[in-house]
Amino acid sequence: MAPTSTSDPALTLKAGTSWTDAWQRCLAVAPEAFRDDRVLNLWNAAWQADGRALPATTPVDGTPIAGPPRLDAATAHQAVRASLDQHRAWRHLPLAERRARVAAILDALTAHRELLALLLVWEIGKPWRLAQADVDRAIDGVRWYVDGIEPMAAGRAPLDGPVSNIASWNYPMSVLVHAMLVQTLAGNAVIAKTPTDGGVACLTLASALAAREGLPVTLVSGSGGELSQALVRAPEIGCVSFVGGRDTGAMVATAVADLGKRHILEQEGLNTWGIWNFTDWDTLTAVVPKLFDYGKQRCTAYPRFVVQRELFDAFLEAYLPAVRTLRVGHPLAVEHPGDPCPALDFGPVINAAKAKELQDQVAEAIDRGAVPLYRGRSAAARFLPGQDTSAYVQPVTLLNPPPSSPLHHAEPFGPVDTIVLVDTEAELLAAMNASNGALVATLATDDRATYDRLAPQIRAFKVGHGTPRSRGDRDELFGGLGASWRGAFVGGELLVRAVTQGPAGERLPGNFPDYHLMP
Repeated sequence: MAPTSTSDPALTLKAGTSWTDAWQRCLAVAPEAFRDDRVLNLWNAAWQADGRALPATTPVDGTPIAGPPRLDAATAHQAVRASLDQHRAWRHLPLAERRARVAAILDALTAHRELLALLLVWEIGKPWRLAQADVDRAIDGVRWYVDGIEPMAAGRAPLDGPVSNIASWNYPMSVLVHAMLVQTLAGNAVIAKTPTDGGVACLTLASALAAREGLPVTLVSGSGGELSQALVRAPEIGCVSFVGGRDTGAMVATAVADLGKRHILEQEGLNTWGIWNFTDWDTLTAVVPKLFDYGKQRCTAYPRFVVQRELFDAFLEAYLPAVRTLRVGHPLAVEHPGDPCPALDFGPVINAAKAKELQDQVAEAIDRGAVPLYRGRSAAARFLPGQDTSAYVQPVTLLNPPPSSPLHHAEPFGPVDTIVLVDTEAELLAAMNASNGALVATLATDDRATYDRLAPQIRAFKVGHGTPRSRGDRDELFGGLGASWRGAFVGGELLVRAVTQGPAGERLPGNFPDYHLMP
């Protein structure tokens, strides 16, 4: 039986924000893409009532929502072939026309910003503030490319085939839709697979708005194993863009390497925050709650602190008061129906199965010797009376997870912090490099010379000096070192270069099987 809430009975759902409200708005805004209680697939420039719609529930309270209509492999191949036809027409459209159409979709996304954000709340459990930010980052980021595309595209041509996008569920707008729109702006048709764990309605609405402006967008659902032959290996595909875990990423990497296909593979890594000869504890206290945004369910989250042993007492004095301030609960639960949405650090994790996995990993780590330093209390969370809370995980902090635990070497993708104590700089670097490459890292030290000496030895694409690093927007580059990235780096002009052809023999900045080139 799923856990239920015993929270303040005075809380209620904010008026006009139910899943039914959101769904009815989708039917009104894009009736071509939403039908009764299901979404449609988009391929061959038309909405198709195909695929078997799987049942789905929201992580927010366990109630039913629309599930992905999963295609079979044969239909996916048809969709890829149709996308190639769209690509061959679109790639010859003048850049000015592509710019105008992408600008128009940005206006449409802006007009429906709140509905897109509300769908993110229900489908993937984002608090309202972070859901709005996801939509805004997509719109603002693509607008930067629309305004500055000419010099980025000068002397370059679209790829020979469409770009296939396979992304994780956590940032449907600011990562997936953002990439798709920049790829079309650069002259390519795009294919996207909806993430299995959530985001199908949000992506369907965004794709419907794009299709109305004539953008060559294909949106399909299905299992990765069944569709990979079409979306990764099909000869029609010009580039594969993947965001996800290392296990799946390794299979995609093997396929694209065998085929010599252009690729962008962003994979997970254990992002670490090192503390060495450090005294600015007030700054650390202020940043700790921000590191828990969305329950650390993002590729640039920091789940590991590597702390100089002699500073551990001071670290705890700064860390524990900060982690006790975290606000967790139902993203739409308010005291009065007209109140604004609550200001939360995070809501549920992506589903009840993930919540159980994290809880089991924590329990096993403690059983094998990890020391629990902090565990949040469910009684302090904000829930509706009687709601299902099986997808919620309270923040946990563990000291020294054992090497046998996944929490020792892998990204938990949930609100679990681990702390490792070290005595020497060599130990510090070894602990910060535990996952053979990461996307971001931070070294907090008072001495700039120490930072300048140690930072280049940390195997992360971006290393902050006492401040967190993020994926970045606009002209900020992004990639990963070691096993956290395969293929072309992105961000700024590199994203356009990654999905266009340049001069013969061009070597793109990135991490490829036969070379590694930093920008």
